[in-house]
Amino acid sequence: MSIKRWYLLALFTLVACIGCQWQMRPDGTGGQEDAVTIERFDQMEILYLTTGDFAALQQMKTSYPTETRALIEDVLRLGRVDEADINTRFLIFFQDSTLQSMMGDVEKQYRDVDDLNGQLTEAFRRLRSMLPDTEMPRIYTQIGSLDQSIVVGDGMLGISLDKYLGEDYPVYLRYGYSEGQRRMMTRQYIVPDCLCFYLLNRFPLPADSATVADSIALTRVRRSHMGRIQWVVNQLLDRPFFQRDEVTSTAEFMKAHPDTGVEQLLSHTF
Repeated sequence: MSIKRWYLLALFTLVACIGCQWQMRPDGTGGQEDAVTIERFDQMEILYLTTGDFAALQQMKTSYPTETRALIEDVLRLGRVDEADINTRFLIFFQDSTLQSMMGDVEKQYRDVDDLNGQLTEAFRRLRSMLPDTEMPRIYTQIGSLDQSIVVGDGMLGISLDKYLGEDYPVYLRYGYSEGQRRMMTRQYIVPDCLCFYLLNRFPLPADSATVADSIALTRVRRSHMGRIQWVVNQLLDRPFFQRDEVTSTAEFMKAHPDTGVEQLLSHTF
């Protein structure tokens, strides 16, 4: 089995799921009810994939049916979740020694995610102040196969913890991830990536163009759009996680046009 190499362009890949709404106090300030609690789908997944216990699989499918379907069908692309032998294929896929090792490392590094809960809670509260109609996604963790870091759509957001095991994680070095890629494959980039994917899902990139000339122009537009999204994320987290020319250009534009709101910026309605 080969493990696919992941590039920054994976940021443009979206997986459809099902969602729920962000709940706020009547005064719009938010309270305990809008606090983020990441759902640990990865723990149930690991239990089945390391023990082969059918009861664990049944609990996984019962408690997380949408997440299970998205993982098997869209992330791993093993087939339809209702196929007769899909459970066996799912189990065998993760018997690869590299994936088994990564599952153990995820368990060690992510026993506690309270820090991520707190960061996501504060970030989405800030986003709500910028975009009042923001809906809170249901956020969960999973183990993929070094393919996608975040999957998002229709109100759900999944974090593939196998993509955030550290800049010097041996598997990343072995599979040839660049220094720039590995710099973003750390715990501190989980929240920025979640926000980028969430905003990209809400304010998507322009569609593909038919001609070569249009494609070149489209690439510039897409890079500019991503720069705007990353600038917004930097503001939400009050830290320059993303530092690209397009982010700098966005900062200069917003400084020159202080009355431009985030909705206008990301919708290009100015």
